[in-house]
Amino acid sequence: MSENSYQTQNAGLAGELTDVGHRLMVRVYYADTDFSGIVYHARYLEFLERGRTDYLRLLGVHHSELADGKLGESIVWIVRRMEIDFKSAARIDDILTVETRTAEIAGARVKMAQAIKRGDDLLISATVEAAMVNGAGRPRRFPAEWVKLFRPGVQDR
Repeated sequence: MSENSYQTQNAGLAGELTDVGHRLMVRVYYADTDFSGIVYHARYLEFLERGRTDYLRLLGVHHSELADGKLGESIVWIVRRMEIDFKSAARIDDILTVETRTAEIAGARVKMAQAIKRGDDLLISATVEAAMVNGAGRPRRFPAEWVKLFRPGVQDR
């Protein structure tokens, strides 16, 4: 199967790009909850990661291609900093929306603003700063074309 037909066939799995960033729907499964039936706090990190990864995927930035040396050397993403505000809990079978947008991008770092909602109710707000590093752990700048890709969600300063 060609890459294009694979992407077309599985387009809905990656969510959708919006005017300001990305939106991904996720369902809460039994495995996401703790003994009380609410989502275990660490599972929100996984939902946020899926949102960021699929945002990048739809922009054409693929983790596997970077690791394989698409930019001339093996590159990986790292999370440098994360701030999370837990406002309300999700429960089994809830349908959640993970929203991701670029808040800042400069050099080798990008700051993404994220939210997890149930309908119109904000459950989680987060700011995640990520960077690209090579195999030796040295920072690598974003290609200029990526900065343009990430710009639609950047707030005017």
